Amino acid sequence: MSSNEESWYRDGLRFGCTQCGNCCSQRPGYVWVNEAEREAIAAELGMTVEAFVEQHTFRVGFRYSLNELGPKKQYDCVFLVREGDKTKCGIYTVRPKQCRTWPFWNENLPNERAWNHAAELCPGMNKGKKYDFVQIELRRKGVE
Repeated sequence: MSSNEESWYRDGLRFGCTQCGNCCSQRPGYVWVNEAEREAIAAELGMTVEAFVEQHTFRVGFRYSLNELGPKKQYDCVFLVREGDKTKCGIYTVRPKQCRTWPFWNENLPNERAWNHAAELCPGMNKGKKYDFVQIELRRKGVE
């Protein structure tokens, strides 16, 4: 978007994480991790990058994605930690950009319909803290 006058969310959007874990589970998908993210996560875990890649990722073409735990574990991200009805990220301080920018992803922001479709799986969308247009754009780009 070139200006906030052109955006349907120019007045802001609400989001407050409920720690439901839906964004980290439920269906097969990809959590892309670039080279810098792989290095940071490996360091956080006290592993070599090679060991981290072998144990916690799989390759898709030229890219890497974090492993999932499979259908019996609701396709949880390998780093999703369940504690009762709440969840948390086991690598929160070094989580990938894809995770840091939820729900302000390009695919959720083209129009209100796309946003509300994503909100069907995320109980924190349309609730909680109000993000103004500039905050949304910064989060979308991975700048917190």
